[in-house]
Amino acid sequence: MRFSIIVPVYNVADYLQGCIDSILANDCTDCELILVDDGSTDGRCPAICDENAARHPELIRVIHQANQGLGGARNTGLEAARGEYVFFVDSDDTIAPESLQVLRDAVERTHADICSFNLRTHDGQGNGETMEVSQQYDGPFSLAEHPEFLLSLPAAWARIWKRELFLRSGIRYPSRVWYEDIRTSTKLFAVADSIVTLPQALYFYLARPGSIMRSSNVGRNREILEAFDDVLAWFQDCGLFETYRQELCRLAVDHILVAASVRVARIAPQSALLEEFSGYMDTHFPDYRKNPYLKQLPRRHKLVLRLVEGRHYGLLRLLFRLKDGD
Repeated sequence: MRFSIIVPVYNVADYLQGCIDSILANDCTDCELILVDDGSTDGRCPAICDENAARHPELIRVIHQANQGLGGARNTGLEAARGEYVFFVDSDDTIAPESLQVLRDAVERTHADICSFNLRTHDGQGNGETMEVSQQYDGPFSLAEHPEFLLSLPAAWARIWKRELFLRSGIRYPSRVWYEDIRTSTKLFAVADSIVTLPQALYFYLARPGSIMRSSNVGRNREILEAFDDVLAWFQDCGLFETYRQELCRLAVDHILVAASVRVARIAPQSALLEEFSGYMDTHFPDYRKNPYLKQLPRRHKLVLRLVEGRHYGLLRLLFRLKDGD
């Protein structure tokens, strides 16, 4: 079997059937679809999963479990998977009808451990844009050959993964936490023997108000520091920290000083978390301002970084309120 498509499901009844239908619109002859109902409480998702499995018993398996969070649900699907590659699809997102054939052709040609592709974001109202997950490379490569790939979007669903990569490394997704992708993808990039990139946008990401990264729960943004503690410790333990120090530093700038600071400042510009983010960078990467990768920051991110470094959190909040039209 070539692909195990794993869909963690939790209280997304309004989107789940669309997700499943987009997968079924593909050629699934060498696939299995594993729906992991992660303790849904909406009274609808478990039934939707079971109804689809009854209609497609040769293709769909359902696992019902007590809630373990997104990472725990992915791990459950991974342990049950039988395919050569695993494809994690979030249950409120969809995939293109040609996705599996494009991926099938790519892995038959390259046999890569990781096959990365682009995505299209949308708001469900017809507004969206195509987004590059990483820069494009010719042919298979390793992280040692292109360390800048570590800066690519860490999302689990932006690529397919050879199942053996998880089995031989022992790497799994942490349960019940935010930022589970950055804790996991960065490690898998480092242990993979070969990676390939595809230019096609095969994944359609729905940016909805209820998603984790758009949550108003300010305090949980502190988990980005715990995520980086995990990542930096792993690279240290593997003797890889100095090899990828510049990339890890830029990754921390992107996810701590820019992204997490914006999420907090938009809601609570007086939050002590903002100073904690800056202090974390000064402790772990005191020379981050000299990082050569900072020259490649998009103009908007450079502006955000200047505002954060200047402690202009109220101005940062105003900037994004104007951007959002609030």
